[in-house]
Amino acid sequence: MALRMAPRLALHLAARMARIFRLGVKELRSLKADPVLVALIVYTFTVAVYTVANGAKFEVENAAVAVVDEDRSMLSARLRDALLKPFFKEPVLIDADAIDPAMDRGRVVFVVEIPPKFEHDVLAGRHPTIGLDIDATAMSQAGNGASYIQSIILAEVSAALPGATQSSPIDVTVRVNFNPNLKSDWFTAVMQVINNITMLAVILAGAALIREREHGTIEHLLVMPVTPIEIMLAKVWANGLVIVVASTFSLLVVVEWLLGVPIAGSVPLFVGATVLYLFSVTALGILIATVSTSMGQFGLIVMPSLIIMNLLSGSTTPMESMPVWLQNVMQLSPSTHFVALSQAILYRGAGAGLIWPQMLALVAIGGVFFAAAALRFRKALLSAS
Repeated sequence: MALRMAPRLALHLAARMARIFRLGVKELRSLKADPVLVALIVYTFTVAVYTVANGAKFEVENAAVAVVDEDRSMLSARLRDALLKPFFKEPVLIDADAIDPAMDRGRVVFVVEIPPKFEHDVLAGRHPTIGLDIDATAMSQAGNGASYIQSIILAEVSAALPGATQSSPIDVTVRVNFNPNLKSDWFTAVMQVINNITMLAVILAGAALIREREHGTIEHLLVMPVTPIEIMLAKVWANGLVIVVASTFSLLVVVEWLLGVPIAGSVPLFVGATVLYLFSVTALGILIATVSTSMGQFGLIVMPSLIIMNLLSGSTTPMESMPVWLQNVMQLSPSTHFVALSQAILYRGAGAGLIWPQMLALVAIGGVFFAAAALRFRKALLSAS
């Protein structure tokens, strides 16, 4: 009996796979016929990645700095000349009473105040104070710039007057791994690709379902010998395939070639993890589409969902800096696990033996999302019929 059932089961599975494949091809043709979505995909994985990586930087670059030099000595001139490009613009000499107006108008970010008799006090073994006024509107630039200026001042005083400074009792040796030059675009470029995968996966899958409803083709599907699961799987693999191809192209061409960001780990392993992740987020997109009555309502629901998933997944700020309760809540989001494994693969060269817990979490969360979406989608089809 079992031997007789095996060929029938194989034929049944083959027929279902063929229907899923043909439905997926239909999805690809529908996507191709939508120039707006095609342009969005191309822009998101090319121009958006390149411009964000080059424009959104955390290190100090071309910061406006002014100097109040009340000493007018060789040492104060040396300190002023040490504030060099590309970290700082050419320092501007101003008077003390011009500090507040300059900072209030946003003309300068840093003001270095060198007191009178600064060089004389240093040579005499005293400890004069240099004032540093900072516009902390841009917090990361303010903090990093203050550290830069402090290091520059200490280094220049030590080099100009070696007998006037006390040596440190210890020597600190710093070794920077994975990003030796501390370039923010190395981090920003890859994380932009990750965030774009999340955004487009949700949007494309949900928009595909709503497009069926608005164009009236959902009724055509109801009279065909297809099940809701087959329709969903077709949308998942078709839209997932487009995103996998686009993200791989972006990673290899835009990130690694144009931006010069080295990829430490295995790209095929990253692609495999992306496939698991897309199973989760495309199901999430379909789930949101089933509770939306129009494309506009779908967009209003998607926007805050994507903002939370991207900002709190670890791609913008470290998870460890968040409250513990929020860290625990974000473990329910697939983006948290995908960001963690992507950073491990692409930055630190991790293999499957290190990232399997995150991959297992993606499978579990994806299963829950897919089951919920399938239940909602089946109810939507029954109500439409």
